[in-house]
Amino acid sequence: MVAPIVLFVYNRPLHTKQVVNALKNNILASESELFIFSDGAKDDISAVKVNEVRDFISTITGFKKVNLFFRDKNFGLSDSIIDGVTTIIELYGKAIVLEDDLITSPNFLLYMNKNLDLYESDNKVASIHAYVYPIDGLNNTFFLKGADCWGWGTWKRSWDLFETNGKILQDQLKSFNLEREVNFNNSYNYTKMLEDQIEGKNNSWAVRWYISAFLNNMLTLYPGKSYIQNIGFDEYGTHFNSYTDVYEVELNSTFNISKIEIEEDLYARKKFEKYFRMIKPNLIFRIKQRLLKLFK
Repeated sequence: MVAPIVLFVYNRPLHTKQVVNALKNNILASESELFIFSDGAKDDISAVKVNEVRDFISTITGFKKVNLFFRDKNFGLSDSIIDGVTTIIELYGKAIVLEDDLITSPNFLLYMNKNLDLYESDNKVASIHAYVYPIDGLNNTFFLKGADCWGWGTWKRSWDLFETNGKILQDQLKSFNLEREVNFNNSYNYTKMLEDQIEGKNNSWAVRWYISAFLNNMLTLYPGKSYIQNIGFDEYGTHFNSYTDVYEVELNSTFNISKIEIEEDLYARKKFEKYFRMIKPNLIFRIKQRLLKLFK
């Protein structure tokens, strides 16, 4: 069965149109059922853009079926995703998940559905991920411990292990002394992100999903070249509002997938660590430049 697609939208009509148009160009689009969760507006200003998005998604064609869910109140991105993914996975047993700033390659749905079928019975596999950083020399597909959030798919058996209580995750990381490993050898501070979530400084579902899979010693499959381009690093982004191009990739136009051995790719892990360390000063510099520009 072709997996249902779950798309989360809010108040970015231009982004949403790009995402939907790219998704419609996918080979399996006409065979896929699309579920769109439109979050409610925070205020009257947001309502204008929310209604514009809703007017657009009400006209979407090109899929097997389009199902729209207009939320009456503002859930926020995190709660909207957790609720929406849970709803669809309970019905279908699996799902492909997108947000309104993720442009897909025409082969994205092929990649996702093929791998969701290949690894469905392998309980060590948490999810399938479609984005990968602009890193050269990676294998065609590979596994890393944990889970990810930019164009992904999973099954009910994995999503049932998602722990929404960040404090429980934090305590387990500390008790097993896993902070350094979960932070990719301290090259990316996921534990700080989790701490901020616990303290209410962010409401990231993604860090909890990643660490939930990590603590269950589960792996996520990545492509050697990305099937996703994130266009959300602008003033409209939920969690990041300073433009950066460090995550830009050339979309994968090929499709050559076969099942691989289910074990973590330690070479790819080292490449991720190197990439995280490389972009740190770049991101800090760009944020400082953005702040200087705003003050001026």
